[in-house]
Parts: sequence; C-alpha cells; structure tokens
Amino acid sequence: MKAVRHQRTGHFFNYIRFAYHFGKAFPKFFGTGRKRCPICEYQGRFLAFGNPPRFDVICTSCGGFERHRLLTLWIDGNNSEISGRRILHFAPEELIAARLKAEGQLYVGADITEGKADVVLDIENLELEDESFDVVVCLHVLEHVNDRRALEELYRVLSSGGLALLMFPIIEAWEHSLEEEDLPMPIISRADRIRYFGQYDHVRYYGRDVRDRIRAAGFLIEEFVACEPEVSQYGLLRGETIFLARKPED
Repeated sequence: MKAVRHQRTGHFFNYIRFAYHFGKAFPKFFGTGRKRCPICEYQGRFLAFGNPPRFDVICTSCGGFERHRLLTLWIDGNNSEISGRRILHFAPEELIAARLKAEGQLYVGADITEGKADVVLDIENLELEDESFDVVVCLHVLEHVNDRRALEELYRVLSSGGLALLMFPIIEAWEHSLEEEDLPMPIISRADRIRYFGQYDHVRYYGRDVRDRIRAAGFLIEEFVACEPEVSQYGLLRGETIFLARKPED
C-alpha cells in the first residue's frame, strides 16, 4: 500500500512539474491571475485541473484544491468549533489533517482501506461508541457510499451539539439527486460511471434534495458558501458549499 501511495504522490508531482512548464508556454493554463492560498500563504497563479479543465484549482506551493482552501477559510473564522475537540476525519487529506491535528484535543484519521489513515473504518458501519467525537470532517466521501446509512452513523457517533462538515459534488439546479436506479440502463463499466457520475467510483450525483437526506438523519443544517470577493481572492469554486450538519443538543 505504501508503494501505491508513493506512486500516486509521484504522479501528482509529475503533473505539477508538467503543468509548470506547459504553463510557461501557455500562460492561461495558470488561470485568471494571482491568487492567495490560505493554507500555505503562497501568492501567485494556480494551476488548472480537471476534464474539462477548471482554472485556478491547484496551489503550486502546497498542492491544495478549491475545497481545501474553502474549508481552511471556514476553520480560520470558526476556530472555536475545532479547537480542543475530538475530531474524526474520513479519507484524510494531508493538508487538512495537519491543521486538524494541531487544533484538536484528539485527532483520528479514518479510511476503509488499510494503510491510508490512522484506523480502518467503514463509514456505513462504524465500530465506535456513541457520542465518541465532537467533530466529523467528511469531504467527498458520501458520493461513494450508502449515504443514508453513513449519515445515520455520523449522527450516532457525534456528541450532543457536535458538528459534521460535509462536502460533495452537487448540481444545485437538479431538484433530485441522480442514483444508479434512475438511469435508463445498468452501469456495466468504469466508463459508464464516469459518464453519469463524474468519477469511476461515485455512485450518485447530488441535487439540492441532499439537504432532505441530511435532515432525515436528525441533523440541523447551516451552509458556508464560496462567494465573491473570496472566490477571486483565493481561487475558490463559485458556489461550492460546506454543509454544516449539527446534532441538536440534548
């Protein structure tokens, strides 16, 4: 597993090197102008990423994406929600994990694959005691799993008044989320899954009814949305949202 992780890391930094030299020849690859990264305080141009490409995505200093910068801005403005808390972080990104470890009383990174985090946990069936954490960070995980079961489990392991920070791909113009059973024919290949859900291991594309799913698990919801002038200043994805799902206090 370590060899695989090192290989993936190598691929990522090879992409950074390629993009840098490509960008010197084609300046628009570097995006729309100078940005500031709130994670590492780099100031300069960010790299494009994705298919089709999005501009201003990757910080060339720390490798952070839009979602990492948006979450960092939320933490900067809401430090009391994190400081001294027991934090559970699913599919932990190193950039965010470092900040959470520094702030929390207890930090546990979790992943379903052995070797990717501190502990192996299935988000649909958490082998954890009730109310064992105060904060759960779950970025781009729910679109991979049975989200109804996962949300019930997150609610169970959160303390009274605890907070789940949730992010996932969403199309706000869609009233209903797109599930596999909604498709005219079954998915039989990775290419099919990419075509319908944007990535080979996604099982749905969320619409705005995701809020009903979160509330059905018992949560109260607030939202932190990427807006101007922060979008242009920090290279955020317009309208990207952190769903702040709070367990009501007893």
